[in-house]
Amino acid sequence: MKTSDFLVIGAGVAGLSFALRAAEHGKVAVITKGKFLDCSSAKAQGGIAAVWDRNDSFEDHVADTLDAGAGLCNEQAVRTIVEEGPDAIRELLEWGVNFDPGNQGEDYELAREGGHTKRRILHAKDATGLEITSKLLEAAKLHPNIELLEDHFAIDLITTTKLGLVTEDRVLGAYVLDRVSGEVEIFRSDRVLLATGGCGRVYLYTTNNDSATGDGVAMAWRAGATIANMEFVQFHPTCFFNTRAEGAEARSFLISEAVRGEGGVLIGADGKEFMHKYDPRKSLAPRDITARAVDSEMKRTGSMCVYLDISHKPEGFVQERFPLIYETCNRYGVNPAREPIPVVPAAHFQCGGVLTDVNGQTSLDGLYAAGETGCTGLHGANRLASNSLIEAVVYADQAAKHATSRLSSVEIQEGIPDWDFEGTQHTEEMLMIIQSKREMQAIMSNYVGIVRSNLSLERALRRLSIIYEETEELHNKIKPNRELCELRNMIAVAYLVIKQGSALKESVGCHYNSDYPKPDNK
Repeated sequence: MKTSDFLVIGAGVAGLSFALRAAEHGKVAVITKGKFLDCSSAKAQGGIAAVWDRNDSFEDHVADTLDAGAGLCNEQAVRTIVEEGPDAIRELLEWGVNFDPGNQGEDYELAREGGHTKRRILHAKDATGLEITSKLLEAAKLHPNIELLEDHFAIDLITTTKLGLVTEDRVLGAYVLDRVSGEVEIFRSDRVLLATGGCGRVYLYTTNNDSATGDGVAMAWRAGATIANMEFVQFHPTCFFNTRAEGAEARSFLISEAVRGEGGVLIGADGKEFMHKYDPRKSLAPRDITARAVDSEMKRTGSMCVYLDISHKPEGFVQERFPLIYETCNRYGVNPAREPIPVVPAAHFQCGGVLTDVNGQTSLDGLYAAGETGCTGLHGANRLASNSLIEAVVYADQAAKHATSRLSSVEIQEGIPDWDFEGTQHTEEMLMIIQSKREMQAIMSNYVGIVRSNLSLERALRRLSIIYEETEELHNKIKPNRELCELRNMIAVAYLVIKQGSALKESVGCHYNSDYPKPDNK
């Protein structure tokens, strides 16, 4: 058994910034199921939104966020994050983060993205997430109170209820698979932060990396925590479409919202703009509107993709402002400085998650959630571009303050049973896991995508239930491994998306049901 004052599951921006703050008050164990920097935070391109310019205001940022969230945001959470945003940026600067400098006396260059009425996006070229995560990781490695553990997969939370203890329902730690040794260990802690990222891998096509399998949401749900807004899966409208490849790898690289913010225009296969038909903001409309518009144009014309054109910018602009995008597109035979970029929508961000209060506390005592794992109420039915990184930093701070204010431990060290190691593992069973994962992703992509219906959601639930039963049977007879644990988590998350989507009898934000095409103002 490993014991720490704080257990952080996930090592992105939310997890690491929480760890750095909590480490001033006690020992912190940070675990990640893969390698450090293999997370959604490190892939974030566009930037981090905060009121930084004298011509901007908290009220403007709040208004833009509420508008993008289609009226379903928690205004208290929005105001907390927006108003704490500038201080969060200053703290990132103290940890060594470097943002692109501005011109004409401005300290930092500010970009604008879809849904924002002002320039308020601080960035580090088009690799902002990597810059922030790398600097936080460097700081965490130097802190004597932080233990960083790679290849440690949290399988399930340990709670008083699960152990049958007569006390208040609270978290006691987690069962964690050491992927190197194959052993399942008990990580004992009364304060656990879930920061495992999103669940984009539930779909065939996603901008997320392979680790985005909804682990935190699934664990919290199995432990009895409240889950909210899972129907609001944001599809990014501009994922690079590799016309020279087949399969999921053809649609996996994000073309940042910032490209449209800097003048990029969406055009059809005929070379003509089309966004004016869907929204007066044209190519700068919020993501939910833009993604549905792209989906509609592709269906209307029968084309495999649309195009994002920024080739009209001056020579050298694209290479300087978007070096990662420029290099990646060129690697696949597209020069964005001289020709339009083929793009399609792909699953990108989970607006819902484990429901938290303003302190990042979930409905299960001692359990916190931050980053994409949590549902703070900031995003409502649709996330405003670049709000996610600032949310991760601010709510990690809120959670750390709350968690460190209640350091008294529940005296339960004995009585936590070891994980049951019985079971076998065969090649045939691994093939079944892989096949079930592909079937689940196809179900979600075909029936629970950008446009849904009552019939598609019903079909998805019926088909998913078969995979669920087969997977649980497999889980009960073989030794735990990453692939099986991820599959269980993805099925749980898929179920929540379908069930909560079925319960919403209207179309709002990221959730569009063709049987209820309009919002219900009631």
